[in-house]
Amino acid sequence: MHWLLGISITIVTFCTMEGITWLTHRYIMHGFLWYLHKDHHQPHNSKLERNDWFAFIFAVPCIILFYYGGVQGHTWLTYIAMGILLYGIAYFLVHDVIIHQRIKWLRNSKNSYIRAMRWGHKMHHKYLDAAPGESFGFLWVEKKYRDKIKADDSKYGKKG
Repeated sequence: MHWLLGISITIVTFCTMEGITWLTHRYIMHGFLWYLHKDHHQPHNSKLERNDWFAFIFAVPCIILFYYGGVQGHTWLTYIAMGILLYGIAYFLVHDVIIHQRIKWLRNSKNSYIRAMRWGHKMHHKYLDAAPGESFGFLWVEKKYRDKIKADDSKYGKKG
């Protein structure tokens, strides 16, 4: 397989993961697996949550794809696995590091994208139960949250 096609498959997979994440978050994590995700919406003092099991759950398809791509010689599956892995790394960095500050980094960012992402996530977490909920996406920030940050910046004369 040509390396350019492989990179394209990786990028398309990475982008597709946003839709898969939205659907999984909305209908699985806030659905029949709410019992694992619930503690992520509740106040607590623990460093770990039952919700952290999702990292392992979501790693399983990636591991299987790497196996069939590498060991079984289906190279295109390796590129799909790479897209999923890169999305998982991005998820960890954005969700756990930037948004929830499990590792203190970019704490006071003035970047409008990061601020809009944090605001959307804050609106998601205002719901302590599985339903109704809002803002189930991850990297794609809904227009209403981007507009809110723009309005704040205009109101207070900030640039982000």
